[in-house]
Amino acid sequence: MPIHDDEVRATVGQMRRLVTAQCPQWADLPVTNLADELEGTDHVLFRIGNDLVARTPKIASAVDQADSDARWLPVLAPHLPVRIPVPLHVGEPGAGYPWRWTVVPWVPGDTPPRLGCDDVPLARDVAAFVHALHRMDPAEGPVKPPGSRGSALRHVDANVRRVLPRLAEHDDGFDVAAAEAAWDVCLAAPDWDRNPVWIHGDLQPGNLITDAGRLVAVVDFGALGVGDPAPDVAPALWTFTGAARDAYRKAIEYDDATWHRACGWALAPSLTGIDYYRHTFPRMAEHGRRMVRAVIAELT
Repeated sequence: MPIHDDEVRATVGQMRRLVTAQCPQWADLPVTNLADELEGTDHVLFRIGNDLVARTPKIASAVDQADSDARWLPVLAPHLPVRIPVPLHVGEPGAGYPWRWTVVPWVPGDTPPRLGCDDVPLARDVAAFVHALHRMDPAEGPVKPPGSRGSALRHVDANVRRVLPRLAEHDDGFDVAAAEAAWDVCLAAPDWDRNPVWIHGDLQPGNLITDAGRLVAVVDFGALGVGDPAPDVAPALWTFTGAARDAYRKAIEYDDATWHRACGWALAPSLTGIDYYRHTFPRMAEHGRRMVRAVIAELT
């Protein structure tokens, strides 16, 4: 089932034709769909042989990622402690597919549990990645626009307020009034008033690749940019539970105001996502419910 009403999904046949026409060095390699449970919200993924993966945007809001990855990931990669998916090829539209696409190395490994991971060493690994990213010179990086992760929370306030009455019509396992009270706490936190930093912006479990429990790669840089570090503090809630959550928050070393904004960047997309993905992507909606409950427990 499509997740979005306006999806444009590349097919295996289209990808074979694109690879043959644009990447003759890989034309003899088999092209196969990636397992459905590995597909995210923005791209359809294909294995090319054993060592490559093609990323094809499936919604218009993701079409700029190919160029962003090609421009910035080679700059960031040498300064980070784990692998990131520097594109090997940026493909052009063709074979009936309308957008640019990329081929990146396939990184073998596992991902943390999607509904929470109490793994202290992994939490410290992710914090080390974030510290390395945040230390990089942001001078020429793309500034996060209003409404995107890394901008001021007030820019998404209207979206949150709009969805609360719809959530009140369902039993999602949390008190909607308590969720609104938690959101008010997040909004009251002072804005980031220091230099902006590079942020990944989406350090969800599915974007972390592990081997024997240790972080070996971070993928999906669709939210990459320069702004408030708070979204990269939010994995304390998105990804970790228990002692690992505490370890991540301690290791990340940001102040209470940034923690409150981080809670906001866990809460806002979760509230809107529950409503948006309720029927089309139940796993994402359930992750959102868990996030809302976690933020309520933190702030109210």
